[in-house]
Amino acid sequence: MPQTDTPGTEAVPRTRLRWWTELPLILLVYGCYSAGRLLARGDVSSAIDHGLAILRIEKALNLNAEHPLNRLFTREPWLGVPADFWYASLHYLITPALLIWLFRTRTAHYRAARTWLMASTFIGLIGFTLLPTCPPRLLPGHHGFVDTMAHYSSYGWWGGEASAPRGMGAMTNQYAAMPSLHVGWALWCGVMLWRHGGTRLAKILGVVYPLLTAIVVMGTANHYFLDAVAGVAVMGVGLLLAPHVMRGADLLRSRLTRRTAPVPAATGSPIVSAGCETSAGERIPRQRESQRASAADPDVSPSGAGEGAPAPTR
Repeated sequence: MPQTDTPGTEAVPRTRLRWWTELPLILLVYGCYSAGRLLARGDVSSAIDHGLAILRIEKALNLNAEHPLNRLFTREPWLGVPADFWYASLHYLITPALLIWLFRTRTAHYRAARTWLMASTFIGLIGFTLLPTCPPRLLPGHHGFVDTMAHYSSYGWWGGEASAPRGMGAMTNQYAAMPSLHVGWALWCGVMLWRHGGTRLAKILGVVYPLLTAIVVMGTANHYFLDAVAGVAVMGVGLLLAPHVMRGADLLRSRLTRRTAPVPAATGSPIVSAGCETSAGERIPRQRESQRASAADPDVSPSGAGEGAPAPTR
């Protein structure tokens, strides 16, 4: 009885990763991230309402890490200025650097790590779209927050509108505070350093980097504490979805490869079919039996011989 594979369990060919296919994919995801932040501006009044709602929830839970951190960073330039540089640039440097490092030295783990990061980023975009949220720095002044990036703008390349270069603040969505992908990406970096760094220093950095990033995003008044919590939750959901995303991508690639594979040219190799009673070396059913019968009875003329064929001699 012929055996068939259970659907969804077909063997999937493993594809070797190439940098010239990985780089456009990563750039595409980052482009979607940037475009999503730009397009999902939302209504400003709704964004402010969402920000105030987060503050009320934190007050009910006795959570108030943003105010003391923001006052400290505003009062102490030696803390505030490095924190602004950290917020504005470090996630653009550390995250790609770790992706490249994984690609070059931890190839077996790279694809799962990359898929986790990308799935989580897309989930974050959904959050930006469905819940536009005003960051603390853009709330009315009586709420007590200071935009440290505007306060220390003379020290950096950013202006008073956002962490974007001067004059380009209007080109970014400033109401994309929930969830904090700064914290989410930093957590991803920390996990990669902890699991694959291989040294004690790498493990220490894997813990310190996401913790300091969470402090920075609150101290610079760019995110609430619950934004940071949501960033961690998004990464958790992305981690759970990553195996399913990879499995779906593998099955899709397998089916596309099967459809586009060239049909092999006919050769002299034996044709064996499970639907006919043929065996190796036969092209038609019972071909060998006919050949044996012809050899056993020399009186029988060969099959397919014409009328003019010579009769067998005795």
